[in-house]
Amino acid sequence: MLVAAVFFLAAAGALATLYVYTGLYGLNLVLWRGAAFWVAVKPDDSRLSASMRLALREPQIVGTAGSFTWQQIEPGFEVGELPVIVDGSEVDRILLARIDPARFRFVIRNRAAGDKDASAWLDDLGAVLVINASYFRHDGTPEAPFLSDGTLLGPRAYEARHGAFVSSAQLTDIRDLANGEWSAAFRAARDAIVSYPLLVAADGSNRVKADDRWLANRSFVGVDGSGNIIFGTTTNAFFSLNRLAAFLRAAPLGLAKALNLDGGPVACQAISLDTYRRAFCGQWELAVHDGQLKLFWWAFGPQLWALPNVIAVLRR
Repeated sequence: MLVAAVFFLAAAGALATLYVYTGLYGLNLVLWRGAAFWVAVKPDDSRLSASMRLALREPQIVGTAGSFTWQQIEPGFEVGELPVIVDGSEVDRILLARIDPARFRFVIRNRAAGDKDASAWLDDLGAVLVINASYFRHDGTPEAPFLSDGTLLGPRAYEARHGAFVSSAQLTDIRDLANGEWSAAFRAARDAIVSYPLLVAADGSNRVKADDRWLANRSFVGVDGSGNIIFGTTTNAFFSLNRLAAFLRAAPLGLAKALNLDGGPVACQAISLDTYRRAFCGQWELAVHDGQLKLFWWAFGPQLWALPNVIAVLRR
């Protein structure tokens, strides 16, 4: 009885400490999805996917696009899956959606409690697509400036030199912030986010400065030469940010601009339109902490991540 009481008090104390630091977001994450932590690994560790081990062993390889076709679900909304090929074998796959902003609208939402996964967001918003948006703090609030239905969330003072995804009834675009303030980019928008890095700028360059050993499931938003909005999420973790930027620049997507969104297990995409369904969340993230490779690892196996920040697509 005493042992049980001590265990209960210790658990309650740990949850109380977690709540102080992370609010409801941390509590929901642990109680509903189990603990996760960073573990030290070597480049050939069997816990890494084969694609991650290849990426670490041969960092100069970018991969080439395999064959794919766009499938129209309804006018203005297409989906596709783009294979990433190295030496004749598939090492990753990008789940794509191409959307005409004249037929669909884009909204950006935050729920810091972290109690909604992508499917729950789809249902609550009546959306046809949901994808994770930009980065968030340990308590589930936006890390960068975040405009949701005209309300500004996140920090007011923030230096941004990468990009902003902005949307209003009249225009949806990615704005390059190299020579402009995010607040100016937000001014004519109803919904907007700042994110980084800019993977494809208008001149074909990128602004990636991250360590090439940082591998993860990735999500991005892009704009093609016809003004369509393209969302993509990778199913494996072959891509560093540099590798993803180079791949997207050469891929047959016609991207004029592309902006990275948050990655790792939070890289999620869900679609529900007519009879078409897609539901995917990432599993992988490998980072460098204090010069050591660390893998994000689940205590009870991979879980569907809750999404504090989302971009949602709705019919007009």
